[in-house]
Amino acid sequence: MLLNINPLLTGELLKRLDEMGHSDYVLIADANFPAHRLDPRAVEYPGTTVPQVAAAICEVLPLDADLAPVLMDSGRTPAPTVQDDILAAVGHPSPPRTVDRWAYYDLAAGASVVVSTGELRLWANVILHKGLVTG
Repeated sequence: MLLNINPLLTGELLKRLDEMGHSDYVLIADANFPAHRLDPRAVEYPGTTVPQVAAAICEVLPLDADLAPVLMDSGRTPAPTVQDDILAAVGHPSPPRTVDRWAYYDLAAGASVVVSTGELRLWANVILHKGLVTG
């Protein structure tokens, strides 16, 4: 057992996050997102929400300060409250970038790591870019 590691972070996910390079990105997807179609190696986190997993990942993954979190555009005003919950969990200083649903699928296909959660709220997907690890 490791100390000070969020219990949501499995060895498989930690390894995959560690293998990412600067500006590679992770997709944390809701239960409706076709995660396994985009990445057959998607890491499963049933019974969790996107904000829970995003917060846990942000405990160990430095975020790129120049690349804001990317949300799927719901086309709704105001945006779904789950997106506010995700942004609060991530704590990135920049406002999010929103991308049209179909363009989001194309962007998500380039993710280094895909995490599929049990999140049932709609429009609850986020892309996070890895920043630099400095000494």
